[in-house]
Amino acid sequence: MFVVAVGLVLLMVVRPSAASPSGAASGTSSAAPAETSADVGFARDMSVHHQQAVEMAFIVRDRTEDEDVRRLAYDIINTQANQRGMMLGWLESWGRPKSSDQPPMEWMGHPATPDDGSLMPGMATDTQLDRLRAAEGRDAEVLFLRLMTVHHRAGADMAQAAAASADTDEIRGLAAGMARAQESEISLMADMLEARGAKP
Repeated sequence: MFVVAVGLVLLMVVRPSAASPSGAASGTSSAAPAETSADVGFARDMSVHHQQAVEMAFIVRDRTEDEDVRRLAYDIINTQANQRGMMLGWLESWGRPKSSDQPPMEWMGHPATPDDGSLMPGMATDTQLDRLRAAEGRDAEVLFLRLMTVHHRAGADMAQAAAASADTDEIRGLAAGMARAQESEISLMADMLEARGAKP
């Protein structure tokens, strides 16, 4: 049943309009998105967001022997690393830098100013990452599922905003599929936490 759920998540993420970075040249936009556009801001911010998700997935993969958690970790690693590569590729093809001094999520109209030391909403702090690295077995599984649930919620919010406000087909398509997939994985992780006698 888990494999079927992950398969459905992957199907929701992979969309023809976001198949490869080279698609940027064939989209409906005749010019590269502006530096202050939702397209550029989302590609930058979600690349950073995804990078941490992949990092957490690698950590838990090595801290548990549970096959369900390891399969979820592998799915996150493969899916989000691929999406990150597409977004960085689009930034390069648009001639936009892959990083910026501007506050994260400024393109959404409300720059992120987390007060917990994280880079942007949903991201784990260094202290939380250290706790995950130190945990093992069920403790690592529960902590990972909780951290990733929060991470996905913020990611889904950002993706929904990009799907609604981006100008390029590439970003709109990827963001919409990403939001659906992360909402599905949030539900899956809630079930996995319940199976371990833990709350989100």
